[in-house]
Amino acid sequence: MKALVVYDSTYGNTEKIAQAIGEAIAAQVLRVTEANPSDLKGFDLLIVGSPTHGGRPTPAIQDLFKASPALKGINVAAFDTRHVSKWTLLFGYAAPRIARSLKGNGGALLASPEGFFVLGTEGPLKEGELERAAAWAKKVVT
Repeated sequence: MKALVVYDSTYGNTEKIAQAIGEAIAAQVLRVTEANPSDLKGFDLLIVGSPTHGGRPTPAIQDLFKASPALKGINVAAFDTRHVSKWTLLFGYAAPRIARSLKGNGGALLASPEGFFVLGTEGPLKEGELERAAAWAKKVVT
């Protein structure tokens, strides 16, 4: 299975999760600014991740969906990094919105959107999250 992980990261936590996912399933890993939207169709699996900003993915991830071709026939999955605060409890998290966008572009969602926890706004990642990300990725591809 030819897989691609596209992510954005503000403080480096989402990048670490994306790398762990990519290593677990031997996927190509690209920061969203390096991803060419027209190339997304060349993969069997597309996993997209972002930190949660105001309940949403970063603007760069949102722009990717606006520029992306139809994803019909491509398996997709979504993840985010998050921390629990009164604002995230009010506004939600990025992964479900990413998943809706992927499905809206025609992708076939393989797994429920997943969130990985950071301690505070800037991190670090909660202990065990890299291992949990690798295990989630393996579950996505089975």
